[in-house]
Amino acid sequence: MDFSCLNGKKVLVTGASGLIGRAVVSLLVKNGAYVVANVRNEARARQAFAALPQDKIAYLICDVSALPTDDIGVDYVVHGANKTASKQYVEEPVEVILEAVRGTERTLEFAKNNNIKGYAYLSTMEIYGGSEREEKLTETSPCNLDTMRARSSYPESKRLCESLCAAYASEYDVPAKAVRLTQTFGPGVSPIDKRVFAEFARCAIEKRDIVLKTKGETKHNYLYTEDAASAILTVLLYGKAGEAYNAANEDTYCSIYEMARLVSDTFGNGVVRIEEGDAEKLGYAPIAKMNLSAAKLRALGWEPQTDLKTMFSALIADIKNEMFGK
Repeated sequence: MDFSCLNGKKVLVTGASGLIGRAVVSLLVKNGAYVVANVRNEARARQAFAALPQDKIAYLICDVSALPTDDIGVDYVVHGANKTASKQYVEEPVEVILEAVRGTERTLEFAKNNNIKGYAYLSTMEIYGGSEREEKLTETSPCNLDTMRARSSYPESKRLCESLCAAYASEYDVPAKAVRLTQTFGPGVSPIDKRVFAEFARCAIEKRDIVLKTKGETKHNYLYTEDAASAILTVLLYGKAGEAYNAANEDTYCSIYEMARLVSDTFGNGVVRIEEGDAEKLGYAPIAKMNLSAAKLRALGWEPQTDLKTMFSALIADIKNEMFGK
C-alpha cells in the first residue's frame, strides 16, 4: 500500500504503547509522519519507541478520557486505547463499557475540533457475536450478542463506539471509520500475556504440554501486527467515512485446537491436552465460528503478508528474547 501521503503529516495515536499501537506508530514514522502518542505511562512508551527517531514522536501523557480537545494541528487520528484483558470483561464490565464510550467520545470531539482528514477506530471481530456456521462474515452480517451477559461488555461497548463514529460522521462530518480486527499478535506481546496465543508460545518455548481449558472448538482468523498496522492505515486514508472494514488474514482460519496442534507440533513437544474448566469465569467468549471476509478491505488495495506459522515463529523468538535475553 502507498502511505507516502503521510509524509510530514501529524497523527494522534491513542493506546500508542499497546501491541497494535506500537506497530501503527512504527509504520507511521517509517512513512515520514509525526506522531502524537497518547499514553498513560511515559517511561513504558519511551522504552517501546526507543529504536524510532524521537524527533518524530511527541508524548501526550493522560488517560484518553481526559484528552485535551484543543486544535493542535493534527491531520489524522487512530483510536486504539482500550482494555484488552478478557478477565476484565467479566470482573469489571461497567468500567469496560464506560471507559470505551468516554474515550471514544473524547477522541471524536478532538477529531471534530482539529478538522482532521481521517479517523480510524479499532474495533473487533467480536461485534458479530457467535456463529455456529462456517459462512463468511461480512460487514453487514447480523449480530446475536446476548446483552444480559457481563462478558458482552466488551463487544457491546465496541458496537456502541462504532455507532458513535457513524453518528459523528453523519452529524459533524468527522471522517470516522471502524476497523474490525480479528485476533492480532506478533513481536511485542508481553511474556506474561494471558491470551491464548501467548500461552501457546510459552508452552512451545518451555517444551510444556499445551493444556486447553475448553475443547478448542472456537474458530476464527488471525492477523500479524504489521499486517494489522497496514490495514489500519489503509482504512484511515482510503476507507469511506461512516463505514466499517473487517481486517483478517482469511487463510489463517482454524480452530483453537488446530492452532494448538500447529504450535505444539512445529515448535513444542507435540502434546496437546484438554482439561475443561469454567469458560465463563475465565472470561472466554462463547464458542463461535468467526470466519471474517476481508474482501471490502482488499478492495482498497490491502493484502496480508504473513501466514500463521510465520506469525508464531516471530512471536516465539521475541518472547524467548524477553524471557532469556539474546
